[in-house]
Amino acid sequence: MVSDDPSGVAAVPSPSGAAGGLLRACHPLPTAAVTLLATALSVRAGRSGAGCALVAGAVLAGQLSVGWCNDAVDAHRDAAAGRWRKPVVSGAVSAATVRSAAVTALALCVPLSLASGLWATVAHLTGVGAAWAYNLRLKAGAWSWLPYAVGFGCLPAFVALGLPGHPGPRWQLVAAAALLGVGAHLANVLPDIEDDLRAGVRGWPQRLGPAGIRLLGPVPVAAASALLVQAMPGGPGRYGALTVALAALTAGGGALLGRVRPRAPFLATIAVAAADVGLLFRGVGG
Repeated sequence: MVSDDPSGVAAVPSPSGAAGGLLRACHPLPTAAVTLLATALSVRAGRSGAGCALVAGAVLAGQLSVGWCNDAVDAHRDAAAGRWRKPVVSGAVSAATVRSAAVTALALCVPLSLASGLWATVAHLTGVGAAWAYNLRLKAGAWSWLPYAVGFGCLPAFVALGLPGHPGPRWQLVAAAALLGVGAHLANVLPDIEDDLRAGVRGWPQRLGPAGIRLLGPVPVAAASALLVQAMPGGPGRYGALTVALAALTAGGGALLGRVRPRAPFLATIAVAAADVGLLFRGVGG
């Protein structure tokens, strides 16, 4: 195919398929998971229905911008690796359209964040900015884990600082979210690690290699649950100890399955995050 798309990636999307291509290019599963996590945090923190909706809208816009930015920036690399399931590579949508969608979503993210106040906006845009920095530069270096830690860690700060009086978030929540982000980074890289190495991408997970990722990946995920359990009023208790044990088993099981199903560790990380949300509603404050 021939295209005048400045990305150089051949794509002639059909009008009917462009919307579906955009949906797939936003990385819908992690986008939905992060948005639901932030919304659950806002509900637990006691924000009003309108406040929770504003948090959901702001986080959704930010995550859409990050996902679309990722696919636009990686269009050349995806094409070279033959990742034909990627919507830009398959021609479902052009890289130029995905770039425009990313910028539009980022622009929408600003006023939606400002509805929660200035300091909440600073926290949220810091996290979104870290994710864009990962896409544009840090992905290929040894510090590739840092944007994930910052991006996830900023979510509870965004929620808390949007409350009346702008209270700071509990440090356990910020640390647990950052650890979940690091675990998600490790798990998310595993399916494409061989293609990344061939393309010269040498972020932290690529330097660890598949075996190193499977060995280390469950650690930050289980540690996040342990932090939240320690923050429960009255101590961990039986429920907390059971949750940590299940988190460790889920993360470890996902890592083992990663030998034959590379997406399993990432799905396990999402499952543990869902369990952590359960901990929040059981008593860990915002």
